[in-house]
Amino acid sequence: MSAAATYPHRMAGRATTPRVHAIDVVRGLAMVIMALDHIREFWSPMAVRAEDVAHASVLLFFTRWVTHFCAPTFVFLAGTSVFLYQQKQAGKGAVSRFLLTRGLWLVVLEIVVINFLLQWGAFDLILLQVIWAIGWGLVVLAGLIWLPRGVVAALALLVIAGHNALPNIQPVTAATLLPALVYDSPFLYQLTPRLPVLAAYTMLPWVAVLVAGYAIGPWFLVPLPARKRLLRLAGAGALLLFVLLRLSNWYGDPQPWSVQPRGPLYTALSFINVTKYPPSLLFLSLTLGTALLLLSVAEPAPGWLRRWLSTFGKVPMFYYLMHLVLISGGALLWTWAKFGQPYNLSFAPPGVPQPASYQPSLLRAYVVWAVVVLALYWPCRWYQGYKQRHSHWWLSYL
Repeated sequence: MSAAATYPHRMAGRATTPRVHAIDVVRGLAMVIMALDHIREFWSPMAVRAEDVAHASVLLFFTRWVTHFCAPTFVFLAGTSVFLYQQKQAGKGAVSRFLLTRGLWLVVLEIVVINFLLQWGAFDLILLQVIWAIGWGLVVLAGLIWLPRGVVAALALLVIAGHNALPNIQPVTAATLLPALVYDSPFLYQLTPRLPVLAAYTMLPWVAVLVAGYAIGPWFLVPLPARKRLLRLAGAGALLLFVLLRLSNWYGDPQPWSVQPRGPLYTALSFINVTKYPPSLLFLSLTLGTALLLLSVAEPAPGWLRRWLSTFGKVPMFYYLMHLVLISGGALLWTWAKFGQPYNLSFAPPGVPQPASYQPSLLRAYVVWAVVVLALYWPCRWYQGYKQRHSHWWLSYL
C-alpha cells in the first residue's frame, strides 16, 4: 500500500490535517473526572486512604479509583496531539524547538503557578505532579521526533513494560536526587532546611506514556474504520494483558491482590487496586487499555454530551488552571466561612490539626464537583472561540 493511501491527509497537505474529535471527547471526559479527585482532596479529605480496601468504603474506593484513568489518558493524548501538530508544520526543526520551549514552560508553570494555587501562596512545599511530567516528556520528545517512529514506539513500550523491574532509589540524597527524579517511588527531599520537595510524578514512566501516545499518532490519519479496529485491538490487548498478569501476581505491580476478609466484593477491589505512583505496568495496561477503547467509539457525529466534553478537551491547559482556581479558591472561601479562618485541608502545614468541627462528606465533594464542572463550561467555550479567532503566539502555550 502506498504512503498516499495509508496517510491520505498527510500526503494531501500538512495544513489540511483534520481535528480528531474523539481525542477532544476522551480528553474532556478525563478532565471532568479529574476534577472530582482534586475536589475530594480539598473539600473532603478522609483519615482512611481511599485505596485501602481493608478499611475504605466501596463508594470512597471508586471515587478515587475512577480518577486513575485521568492522568494516563491526559499524558498519552498529549503525545498524540504532538504528532497531529507536527503534521501541520513545515519541518521537524520548528516542532522540536516548540516542544523544548513549551516543555520547559510547563515545568516552570508547575513549580511556580500551580504550587501557588494549591498552597494559597504559602509555598511550604514544592509538589511535582502531572504538568511537571508532561513538561519533561515534551523536552524528551523534542529529541525523539528525529528518530524513526518504530524506534520511538519500541523505546516507549520497553520502558512501560520493564520499569517495574527497576529498584527504588533509597535513601534519596543530594547524590541520588537526579536519578530519583527520573525513576523512583514518590519521595520527599529536603531541598533547603525550610523547603521540602515532594516528587509525586517521577519522570521515566510518564515520559514513556507521552511518547507512546506520540507513536500511535499515525493511527489517527487512517480512515475511520481502520482506526477503530487498531484502537479496539490495542485496547483489548492491553486489558487482556492486565487480567492475565494480575491473576498471576507475578509481575507488573508491586502490590499483589489478595482474598479479603470483608468478602468477595473487596477481593475484587483488591484485584483492580493497582499502583499509580509510579504508574505500574498493570496500572497503565488497565487505564490506557480503557482509554483506547473509548477512543474507538467516541468519533461519531457529536451529540450534546460529546459537544460538552469536547469543549473541555479542546482547551486542556486552560481548563486545568481554571479548575484549580475554582477548587482551591472555593475551598479557601468555604473554610473561612465554616471555621472562621482559611484552612487548607489538602496542604495544611505539618503539625497543624484539622478544625475540630470538620467532617468529611463525599456528598459535599460530588455537589461541588457538579458546580465546578458546570461553572467551567462557558469560560472554556469562550476561550475555545478566542483561540479560533486569534493566532497570538502565546495561545499555543496555554
